[in-house]
Amino acid sequence: MSKPQISIENLNVYYEGNHVLKNINLTIPEKQITAIIGPSGCGKTTLLKSLNRLIDLETNIKISGKVLIDGVNILDRRVDVTSVRKKLGFISQTPNPLPMSIYDNIAYGPRIHGLKDRKELDKIVERCLRAAGLWNEVNSRLKQPATKLSIGQQQRLCIARAIAVEPQVLLCDEPTSALDPISTRHIENQLLALRNDYTTVFVTHMLRQARRIADYAVFIYMGEIVEQGPAKELFVNPQKLRTKTYIKDEIDYVI
Repeated sequence: MSKPQISIENLNVYYEGNHVLKNINLTIPEKQITAIIGPSGCGKTTLLKSLNRLIDLETNIKISGKVLIDGVNILDRRVDVTSVRKKLGFISQTPNPLPMSIYDNIAYGPRIHGLKDRKELDKIVERCLRAAGLWNEVNSRLKQPATKLSIGQQQRLCIARAIAVEPQVLLCDEPTSALDPISTRHIENQLLALRNDYTTVFVTHMLRQARRIADYAVFIYMGEIVEQGPAKELFVNPQKLRTKTYIKDEIDYVI
C-alpha cells in the first residue's frame, strides 16, 4: 500500500439517533483509486461526505473520531471548512452544472478563490476540460449554457469544475449511476487518466466497475468495515465470509 493521504480513526456518525457509521478505521492511499463498495444504505455516501464535511449540512448529525488529511483532523471545529472543501473536490451521483456557461462553470471556483486574470482563467478552463476529456467536444461553444450538454458531458464537466481549484482528492459518489454504458466508460477512463495526479475515493454499487478501476477496495456492511485491501486481492480472494457472500451474490445477480 502506498503512502496514506487520508487516515480515519474511530469515526462514528449518528443520524437522528441511528448509528450510521460504526468505529470506522481506514487509511486511503495517495494517488490511487479507492472503491467503497457495499449494499444500498450501508453508509457509503455518509462516509464520503464525512471526508470533506458535507455531512455538516445534514440536521441531527452527531460525529466523533478523527479524519486526518495530511495530518490535520478536519473534524476539528477550529478547521476552516472552506479550505477543507478546496482540498477535496466532490462529484455527486447526479450531474449538477451551475446555471451558467460551460466556461463560467469551470472558472467559478478559481474566481471564488480570488483569481481575476482572464488569461489565467482561459488556461485553467482549457486544462481542466482537456483533463476531463471534454475540450474537443465543447471548445467552440464555451459560452453556451452548460445545461445544454448531454448528461454524460455534464458529469465530465463536473469533474473539470472539481479539479479547477486544484484539489488533492476527488470524492466521487456513484458518478456514473445515471449514465449510459458509453458515458460510464468515458468517466472511468478519465478517472484512470487522473489517477497519477489525484487521490480518488469512489463509491459504487457496481462490482464490475470497481474491478475495472480500483487499486484499493473497502467493503462496508451495516455501517461497519468488513474488509479492506488491494482491489485484486479483495475481489479474487476475500478473507471474510460476508465479503465472499456479497461478491458472489452480486456476480450471480448480474449473470
